[in-house]
Amino acid sequence: MGTGGQAVSLIDSNPDLRPNKAELVISKGWVQGVALVLVFGFFVMGFLAYRTYSDSMPLPTRVTSETGEEVFTEADITSGQEIFLSRGLQQYGSIVGHGAYLGPDYTAEYLRLASEHVIQSLTDQGVQDPARATVELMRTNRYDPASGVLVFTPEQVSAFEEIRDYYADFFGTDTTEHGLLPSVITDPDQIHDLTAFFGWTAWAASTDRPNQDYSYTNNWPPEPRVDNQPTADILVWSAMSLIALLAGLGALFAIYGRWSKKIGWHSSEVPSLAFKQPGQVGITKAQKATAWFFLVVSLLFLAQATLGGAVEHYRAELSSFFGLDLAQLLPFNLARTWHVQLSLLWTAAAFLAIAIFLAPIISGREPRRQHWLAYGLLGALAVVVLGTVVGTAISTFGPEWARGSIFFDQQWEYLDLPRFWQILLVVGLFLWIIIIYRAIRSRLRSESKFNMPWLFFYAGLAIPAFYAVGLLATNDTHLTVAEFWRFWVVHLWVEDFLELFTTVMVAYIFVMLGVVRRKIAIQIIFMDVILYSVGGVIGTMHHLYFSGTPVEHMALGAFFSALEVIPLTFLTVEAWTFLQLGARQESRSSAPFPHRWAVMFLVAVGFWNFVGAGVFGFLINLPIVSYYQIGTALTANHAHGSMMGVYGMMAVGMALFALRYIIPPQRWPEKLARFSFWCLNIGLAWMVFATLLPLGVLQLWHSVNEGYFEARTLGYIATPGNVILEWLRMPGDVVFIAGILPFVWIAWLGVRHGIKPTVTTMEPETLFVIEHEEAREDRTGLVGVSTTGTVATDELPPSRYASDRRPPEDPPGAGS
Repeated sequence: MGTGGQAVSLIDSNPDLRPNKAELVISKGWVQGVALVLVFGFFVMGFLAYRTYSDSMPLPTRVTSETGEEVFTEADITSGQEIFLSRGLQQYGSIVGHGAYLGPDYTAEYLRLASEHVIQSLTDQGVQDPARATVELMRTNRYDPASGVLVFTPEQVSAFEEIRDYYADFFGTDTTEHGLLPSVITDPDQIHDLTAFFGWTAWAASTDRPNQDYSYTNNWPPEPRVDNQPTADILVWSAMSLIALLAGLGALFAIYGRWSKKIGWHSSEVPSLAFKQPGQVGITKAQKATAWFFLVVSLLFLAQATLGGAVEHYRAELSSFFGLDLAQLLPFNLARTWHVQLSLLWTAAAFLAIAIFLAPIISGREPRRQHWLAYGLLGALAVVVLGTVVGTAISTFGPEWARGSIFFDQQWEYLDLPRFWQILLVVGLFLWIIIIYRAIRSRLRSESKFNMPWLFFYAGLAIPAFYAVGLLATNDTHLTVAEFWRFWVVHLWVEDFLELFTTVMVAYIFVMLGVVRRKIAIQIIFMDVILYSVGGVIGTMHHLYFSGTPVEHMALGAFFSALEVIPLTFLTVEAWTFLQLGARQESRSSAPFPHRWAVMFLVAVGFWNFVGAGVFGFLINLPIVSYYQIGTALTANHAHGSMMGVYGMMAVGMALFALRYIIPPQRWPEKLARFSFWCLNIGLAWMVFATLLPLGVLQLWHSVNEGYFEARTLGYIATPGNVILEWLRMPGDVVFIAGILPFVWIAWLGVRHGIKPTVTTMEPETLFVIEHEEAREDRTGLVGVSTTGTVATDELPPSRYASDRRPPEDPPGAGS
């Protein structure tokens, strides 16, 4: 990258050597391996999608008494689901295990209340063994697929009426004692529909599937009153998951031992480099625009973490926030909605910005008016954030005039943003990929479809494409179907394709810095695609064990999700090599390495990838563990360790990489970057190891020993031991938030004192110069070395060049 607009490369200075289309620099076997894995994975996902639509828990058109009197209808159930979502109750409690963890799981709660009512009713009738009779009554399937009518016994009808009164009292209480708004829902019709929605899921959780001895939810939740116990499938596929993990790890280490010199972050000796220093590197107008992105990112990060502290405090002190009745203004469900949504928005925005920053370095040029498109994208992002925050707040408070509006109605957890803003975000993501394509289009034309520039484009394209799948989960979509598509975003988008995008960016940055060769980087990317996709695609189904899907979702989800630990183990094994490569290259350079703390954040990503995503994820993914723990603090433990530990640390690290070139060297606050790194990592470690992990283990023990329903009650959460652990998290939260403040200041320096854009063209993919004065010939064709500092680092065969002869050394003055 030059300091002016006159950079001249070796190829540009020799017209006879201008490139034809570059050939693929790795074996086609890598491409075939990726194609095989993806085709297989999505073929299976297509089959599971068909089974989700054809054999999920049925939604009855009418529920009647034995005398034909209507209890509730399909429309009532759908209306109750819409109320549940729009009022943000999925961010307070959960349904079929999915949602927030302060309130109860409404499926389990309705099932407990209904079964106790039936036992009491049968006892009053003089039934000799009411417990056994209750099991038979609740497990008998009285649904008629032909007519769509479900018949309730008199005991089930009276249970529904009693539970409807219970929820009228719970949601109608004129206090904030539950962490919700006072009198949050008082309309009798809405209470009826909400109870119908809960009752339908509880019926599916306790009623046997046709010709089976387990319920539509695979006997979840654990409830002895209706004989809900772990099925044979739960136990067998838990064992098979462990076998898959052991076999996969064995295969990984066997392959690694055999080909360790050819895979991973290994590279042959490269020339001694001098890293181009900030201040010597010119930036483009679009690159300068990313400073505003990072400032917005840092402020959203600060707001999100502060809201996380408020959400946590509800668990320590439910009805008081240091003496303030916070729920009057910011009820728990709204605080958690904002906390979850902002976590997705600020990390995604950081990735958009770093891609815009890298694009000119990849292509060697920036199209005219590219910076205006970048500012336009930032404006659209700000509109989406503001619309989401305002819309979800109005939806939570629930004025009648806003009900049913695409601008205000909150949606499924993690897809909470109202429909209009969700669509606008998808459009914005596609506009972003158009911006990226516009910037690197000229480079794509000269490259093989599987070389680095195209991999960067494909990985970027997957971000809007797979986020758009979430549009299939609407508020009136059948619960099981909505869960299927929702987890394409929560799992497949986040844990597979965002992971791929980050891998491509890290590999590309290391190529730009001269730490690894391009061929090695491409192999790493293809290997990660294969390893992540083998388990990650079908492994999405580990979220749907108990959501009303057929048993094959659990079998395949459990087996393949165990394989997700394998790439994380590989990354951990390779982390030492990753560090050694950078240290070795830095030791040979006469110029200091300018990205110490950006790389340290990438190292932290490796640690949290293994611990947060791998260890904590596998801990809750086994069907038998998930059966008792879903919706407990162990789920939150995994979410914090993986989301913040991986994508949050990656976003901050990438931002520091870009800001290092934007901020003048004399203003770069190295000590603040170090302070931010240590505070964020220590604070996150404190959160998970001092609070969330021990809380989760205790809650899991209580669920197994006392019952799942008991482990999810406010009474258990508020026990003295738990409250002490919740208070112990406060120091970690304080340290964590303190680590965000330097990041905000660094981003502000990029906006306030960023260097003036001076270039529109630059040396592509080169952020270093060669220090010695001799030319080297690479095994595959070309490595041109210049006494003035220009080097062509592509590992490309001679056929890229119009001339068959090898290129000479750079002519005098050809360097940037």
